Amino acid sequence: MTDNFLLHDRFSYFMPGTNGMGVVLVHGLTGAPSEMKWVAKYLNRKGYAIYAPLLAGHGVDEKTLIQTHWQNWTDSVSHAAAALCREVDSVFAAGICVGGHLSFMAAHQHPGSIQAVSILSPTFHYDGWGMPFFYPILSHMVPVLELLPIWKNINFPETENIGVKSEKMRKLMSNLSAEGVLDCFPALGLREMYHLSQAMKKAMAQTAIPTLILHAREDDLAHPRNAELMNKIHQGPHELHWIDDSYHMIHLDQYQRVVELCDQYFQRYCTGVAEPAVA
Repeated sequence: MTDNFLLHDRFSYFMPGTNGMGVVLVHGLTGAPSEMKWVAKYLNRKGYAIYAPLLAGHGVDEKTLIQTHWQNWTDSVSHAAAALCREVDSVFAAGICVGGHLSFMAAHQHPGSIQAVSILSPTFHYDGWGMPFFYPILSHMVPVLELLPIWKNINFPETENIGVKSEKMRKLMSNLSAEGVLDCFPALGLREMYHLSQAMKKAMAQTAIPTLILHAREDDLAHPRNAELMNKIHQGPHELHWIDDSYHMIHLDQYQRVVELCDQYFQRYCTGVAEPAVA
């Protein structure tokens, strides 16, 4: 197994599989591959090869992050899919929040490279019950706010729950700063999320990428209407499933349920042979 070429930093990781299928696991904005390790572990037990890459600009600090754009993050996923396809016959992608959106865009930009996508907690706006009232307002005003010079100097602190309902998982997440997870959210991140969302809405109306949408009924960061909107605009084969007893980070609160649903969905699309995403 030629796994060394897959790893380009100290945060990404690769786990060889046994069933000929592989999954690119994509962390969220300001996150890191370490937050995907519970899903990675259980998918790997089912035979999947796992590649969890660090997205461009992540793993250092907010200053480094804001020097990149959503297109750079999508390229990270595309390169990961290209690397993984050398190891397996079928490649899938699953990502949390922005990571899920990036997974879809990578599949859209490189047809045939990713057989199906799982979007965990889709987020067009931070409008969940646990968010400050001004977050959804800001996300709707991005086209105007991004013209203001002060916009690039603003960072938002992490929410108290950090999107996790389980106290055990919350404590584990609070210790992940040493593994590349940032503790602040740069305002410019909202700009990139906005433009990524606009691009994805257009892509979902044009392509037929099989997509599994998973969203918590109690999501504290992104209201369930985000998943309902995605369910409405997606013109290809897709399913929406609701997750109970979880906040935004369903891949932490309910990782076993997430793995179960992803496995069932991916099994339907495992017959095709993946094509390289990037030459």
